[in-house]
Amino acid sequence: MANIKSAKKRIKQNERNRLRNISVRSRMKTFMKKALEAIAAKDTEKLGTTLPQALSEIDRAASKGVIHKNSAARKKSMLQRRAALLK
Repeated sequence: MANIKSAKKRIKQNERNRLRNISVRSRMKTFMKKALEAIAAKDTEKLGTTLPQALSEIDRAASKGVIHKNSAARKKSMLQRRAALLK
């Protein structure tokens, strides 16, 4: 355990941010999985609602710094490429 006050504060901040990052990342993965399931099922109607949600969650995670911008771009590109093959 840290002895310096600022180090103790950083420990608390890091833990709080870690928990937030876990929930943001989990939410992003859930929406991505729903979109990929719609693509696998070739359900264009369901894909019409799940794909924009997934892209939005990926953007949100990148803007909060949970994932890197390039990682977000790669994930979005992958989803959109697979969706385009379906149409």
